Amino acid sequence: MTRGFTLPAHRLSHLSGRVAIPTLPGQTRPPATGNLLEAFNTAPAEEAHRALLTCLGSRHWARRVAAHRPYPTLDALLAASDEAAYDLTAGDLAEALAGEPLPALPADAYGAAHMALDAAHAAYEARFGHAFVLYLGDTPPEETLDHTLEAIRSRLANDPEKEREVTAEELRRLARGRLVTCLTDPRP
Repeated sequence: MTRGFTLPAHRLSHLSGRVAIPTLPGQTRPPATGNLLEAFNTAPAEEAHRALLTCLGSRHWARRVAAHRPYPTLDALLAASDEAAYDLTAGDLAEALAGEPLPALPADAYGAAHMALDAAHAAYEARFGHAFVLYLGDTPPEETLDHTLEAIRSRLANDPEKEREVTAEELRRLARGRLVTCLTDPRP
């Protein structure tokens, strides 16, 4: 199974390979097919864990969700993932954040947009010590840049504990989208 849909990475040289702001296409996917959910439920434990790790980014989170199989429905799996996410430690959260990709700016984005996004990312990482994540699955592509810049600037005002909560919620939203994709899209 793949990690889900993201835009190609836009790497920031000053962040030494760190990644951020994943995106998914809109949530217009069909409900999970029984065959994919059944295959997940009956897969060997390590295979299920690896598949979940591509969606969740944290070994602890993936192991916890894998350990409670079988799931009767996709909604049950999503609820279990949400519940497990509430117990993420700071280390689990850091592990999940470490694998988040940056989106590419649209091909027609002007140079100032690149500079603004680079500056916003640098300020965010300097303040909070980790990559910025934002679920963009419901955002029209033409609004991605503005929405991202607005969110970074807004969240820079958060205190570190509040931002940890917001970041964890964004990761939960990303994980849900990825799980839906993995269990509804028959492509490998």
